[in-house]
Amino acid sequence: MNPFDDPDGTFTVLVNDDDQHSLWPAHLRVPEGWHQVHPHADRETCLAWIETHWVDQRPRSPRTAGADR
Repeated sequence: MNPFDDPDGTFTVLVNDDDQHSLWPAHLRVPEGWHQVHPHADRETCLAWIETHWVDQRPRSPRTAGADR
């Protein structure tokens, strides 16, 4: 089974410098350029956190490109 799809797995939520979020299996090393923003939890809890906190899925650079106009 793909570890990202394991309904019984333990996960965390990662974010990169462009504010993109990722569900991540807790037993895997955090890739370079990403950092953990949610403690280890079940898959559904992490997915719910992502849905609540990642409301604008555009990367940061396009979101902020016209902010200073």
